[in-house]
Amino acid sequence: MSHNIIITIARQFGSGGHEIGRRLAKKLDIPLYDKELITHAAEESGLSEEILHYFDEKPTNSLLYSLSTGSYSLNDGGVVNYSLPVNQQVFQAQFDAIRSLAEKSSCVIVGRCADYVLEKYEGLVSVFLYADLNDRMARVAEYDGITLPEAKNRINKSDKRRANYYNFYSGKKWGVAGTYDLCINTSTVGYDNAVDLIADFVRMKQAQDKK
Repeated sequence: MSHNIIITIARQFGSGGHEIGRRLAKKLDIPLYDKELITHAAEESGLSEEILHYFDEKPTNSLLYSLSTGSYSLNDGGVVNYSLPVNQQVFQAQFDAIRSLAEKSSCVIVGRCADYVLEKYEGLVSVFLYADLNDRMARVAEYDGITLPEAKNRINKSDKRRANYYNFYSGKKWGVAGTYDLCINTSTVGYDNAVDLIADFVRMKQAQDKK
């Protein structure tokens, strides 16, 4: 059982999950793992980073379905062969990487069912970030250099993928308040206040756990 501080951040697309995670990790002086998880998973599992990137939080991808409904997996070189479903291999690689990183030190982990993977850890604080759709559309449009309708379409597709991924592997409901310790509307409080809220919640939880 880990006694490190492990903060997991699930997030709607465009709600600021990565940036808030980055600021929070800096404030608490602990590592942040987002896309970095893929590198760790590749190193520990022997799967290629290209394959892990391709399937990252994408359970409904048509290729994933075509692979997972057959008897396919990847060999050490990242080549498809017959064995276990590839989605199980990818999820297991990320699962193992998340647990390994959490056992090494306190950290912030963004996405990838980390709250489910680490649900038995004493030091876990699970957070869900959401925001008003118009704010998310504006952020995505500006960041990606696309139109607002294009941003809305990207948001809808990304949120659907994340929800399906989380619901499939965890058996819980992505984005439902009861699934998490803390839910924050970043449109209401902004990024810096969201960071402060999470940090304060962590301190309160630690104090409560000591009683």
